[in-house]
Amino acid sequence: MTGPIDFQSSAHATIPVTLADVQREVDAFAQDLNAVRRTIAQQVVGQSDVVEYVLAGIFCGGHVLLEGVPGTGKTLLVRTLAQTFALKFGRVQFTPDLMPADITGTVVASEVISGAGTAREFRFRPGPVFCQLLLADEINRATPKTQSALLEAMQEKSVSVGGTTHALPQPFVVLATQNPIEQEGTYPLPEAQLDRFFFKVLVPMPNRSDLGDIIDLTTGKGRGDPTAVMPADRVTQYAQLIRQVVLAPAMRDYIARLVIATQPASLRGGADSGSFSSSQVESFVRLGASPRAAQSIVLGAKFRAMSSGRTAVSLDDVRWAATPALRHRLVLNFEAAAEGITADAIVANLLLTMPVDLSR
Repeated sequence: MTGPIDFQSSAHATIPVTLADVQREVDAFAQDLNAVRRTIAQQVVGQSDVVEYVLAGIFCGGHVLLEGVPGTGKTLLVRTLAQTFALKFGRVQFTPDLMPADITGTVVASEVISGAGTAREFRFRPGPVFCQLLLADEINRATPKTQSALLEAMQEKSVSVGGTTHALPQPFVVLATQNPIEQEGTYPLPEAQLDRFFFKVLVPMPNRSDLGDIIDLTTGKGRGDPTAVMPADRVTQYAQLIRQVVLAPAMRDYIARLVIATQPASLRGGADSGSFSSSQVESFVRLGASPRAAQSIVLGAKFRAMSSGRTAVSLDDVRWAATPALRHRLVLNFEAAAEGITADAIVANLLLTMPVDLSR
């Protein structure tokens, strides 16, 4: 690629720049991202893959669902990220008695005294969702009615209360957590809400070495609070730059075929996926991924390319982003549960069997 290209500057104006200019910005991003990683590593032991996927969500403006058993550092990671990026932090502990207004806010009546006497005025009192980084802790413990209160905020970056729409601060990212083991008293997230999550990231238990470091860190003197190394406006600038990473037509077509192939034949309609869907999809998938999955894969791959100092997406970047972008968007049938087939296994099979270049 040669010649000038366009990208959004920090002033939100389109200006012509050369590829060399973009490369310098990409190199600066890689250096700043390394500083962010080092700051997070001072607080969160291990979990490097989890951290990388969550960072992709933040820089791409996407929400992330973190699934792991208690004590694996999910809440600590979210708090550390808020401090590292100097983002306004909000937290909602989801419980069965939580109401939608407890998240979005409510309109309250108050008396205003003036020279003409006393008048009643209705004012909007913002809820905890009015922040830049929201921790939705144990999101599957709330009822579907309350869970749906986040839908508009996650998709539109605004909430409507009392007939008035209120914009949320920017950037706005939801990091939600859920426990995969304990199911009593929980409400599975509906497919419509799951589809709003950019990635679903599985948080594993620490290994022997990491657990030893965790013991030293949490039972000793500690390391203090993390310092902010990147302001929120810089995150927004880099989010604009990520979208300018080059996606070759062959890579775009590969991603499109990959997402279409997650749909069983009975649901594809006129989609020209040919024979790319695997036998596993036909046997075990009831509903496949939506177009939002393709958007998540593309932006996630662009983030990984730019974090590595590159201005174009590679096949490895696409495969890195595919599993967390697809795993929560596949609805499996009873046969899959009976045979122990997981969404991750189906995605892995698709990545293994899907041809990359149809011209060969």
